[in-house]
Amino acid sequence: MNKPTDNPADPFKKALAQATKVMADDADLTVSYSVDPAGISGDAMRLPQVSRRMTREEVLLARGTADALALRHKFHDAGLHARYAPPGDMARDLYEAMETARCEAVGARDMPGTASNIDSKIAADAQRLGYEQITSTADAPLPAAAGYLIRHLATGRDMPPGAQNVMELWRGFIEEQAGGTLENLQDILADQTAFAKFARRMIEDLGYGDQLGDDPDNLDDDTEDDAEESGEDQDEQDSSGDEDSDENEAEAEAERSQDEQQDASQAQVSMDDMSDDEMDDQTDLPDGEAPLEPPAPQPISDADPHYTVYNAAFDEEIRAEDLADPIELERLRAYLDQQLEPLKGAVSRLANKLQRRLQAQQSRSWEFDREEGILDAGRLARVVANPTMPLSFKVEKDTEFRDTVVTLLLDNSGSMRGRPISIAAICADVLARTLERCSVKVEILGFTTRAWKGGQSREAWLAEGRPQLPGRLNDLRHIIYKSADSPMRRTRDNLGLMMKEGLLKENIDGEALEWAHRRMVARKESRKILMVISDGAPVDDSTLSVNPANYLEKHLRDVIDMVERRKQVELLAIGIGHDVTRYYERAVTITDADQLAGVMTEQLAALFDSDPRARARVMGIRRAM
Repeated sequence: MNKPTDNPADPFKKALAQATKVMADDADLTVSYSVDPAGISGDAMRLPQVSRRMTREEVLLARGTADALALRHKFHDAGLHARYAPPGDMARDLYEAMETARCEAVGARDMPGTASNIDSKIAADAQRLGYEQITSTADAPLPAAAGYLIRHLATGRDMPPGAQNVMELWRGFIEEQAGGTLENLQDILADQTAFAKFARRMIEDLGYGDQLGDDPDNLDDDTEDDAEESGEDQDEQDSSGDEDSDENEAEAEAERSQDEQQDASQAQVSMDDMSDDEMDDQTDLPDGEAPLEPPAPQPISDADPHYTVYNAAFDEEIRAEDLADPIELERLRAYLDQQLEPLKGAVSRLANKLQRRLQAQQSRSWEFDREEGILDAGRLARVVANPTMPLSFKVEKDTEFRDTVVTLLLDNSGSMRGRPISIAAICADVLARTLERCSVKVEILGFTTRAWKGGQSREAWLAEGRPQLPGRLNDLRHIIYKSADSPMRRTRDNLGLMMKEGLLKENIDGEALEWAHRRMVARKESRKILMVISDGAPVDDSTLSVNPANYLEKHLRDVIDMVERRKQVELLAIGIGHDVTRYYERAVTITDADQLAGVMTEQLAALFDSDPRARARVMGIRRAM
């Protein structure tokens, strides 16, 4: 009989770890279990946590993830993969998804049992991402669909419902554009080099050839040719005397001038002939067919396809430590602490209150009178008297929020300057440390613009003749003060950056909210909470002066509607001095920045409250759902 302190999941975890090492063909592989996102780095693999209850879903997800990572470890060459990897974002996503599908398909050939395990992992991921509810290609990620199709064609297995839905939405387009390339799939699955070239052809067929960069094979040929030419030139230079150097330079200059004139004339002839060549190409097409065109570019915003940005090349997503050196961050943090010295007592009391409320829900609780589990000491006498007596075991309950991430999105606009931004920074600091103690991951983000009244994008707009309705006309700056996986002790000084003179400028809330939402959706946690702290409507003078007056406000409403409709993230907002309840369904407005700490504490505590009516009352929802 196991001791009461033994974890019933430990034998399963140990067996799965050993099987994973064998499958990966790496006896030195280290396998651990964590609530952090699963992954593999070198010889360290991290798998999803398995609780004491060992539910069917947990076991299947752990096995499927272990099989998928083990197969990638065994059949994937990172150096070769990097050699052929394209630089463009969409092209790289397609390349990664297809390589993952290749490893899983090759593994399924050798070990058929892995296929069903990985199906469980794919089903869980698809359910978490809401793939079953997607009805159009605008919402369905093309890289995921391409990876699913590769795996389906290579193994002949049907995909789980959510993945099948995404795959079918894009399947017609993929097979129409790349059907000829797909015919060779079965022949090159086991050869990673051949498959990498196949993937690049697929990406080009799908219309993203401009993101592939240079062909690595051609680069090698060019390097060899350059080396040979360099050697020949060196030999010629060595054999030539100093007396002929001036004459050779003069002749070379004359030849260059003549070549430039010829190139110019040939370029003009090519331009004149281009239209004729294009007409000839069109006349050779069969009747009723038109030349294939690449797919339309992805919209800037998932919430509103009509929202436009004049030039996104100058936007930046940057870590706080990259905007100031460590000495300056330390000085700014000291200044922040000095500003809020009078509030430390009140803030600490609120933090302790929040921690007590959260830890009260984390305290151990048991379900008694169970058929299996840990022997209940209170039933020991009954078991001794009658060993066949049922309902003599107990099972430990899991905490409701053990797998949760919270993102604090802070408005870094100029109107927050002074006491509001100081209190927002210190509250973010205290809440992050408090939640970390309760095993809740926290991410702190900020948003502003790089310039007042337009930046380089506005200058480009002016230089190009001021086109009508240019869309957003400023350069965004999205700041990562603390990522969810970074401990607060390492990023504490980053929050001092909010005190930096000249940092706070304009605020474009819609794109910032969509950015934070995308970051959260990509995480593995089962519960995601996004808290926005702002002082009003989005404002950017450069954008609003050449677009409709409600341009940014409409986009913000569209993004909020998308986030609340998809229900992948729980969204709430706190307005400082301005009513934000007209935008957000769950919102609180405070009139004094000093109230921020108390309101943030109550809002977060309410989200973790097990009583839905109490949670609804604090959140300001009229009716408990």
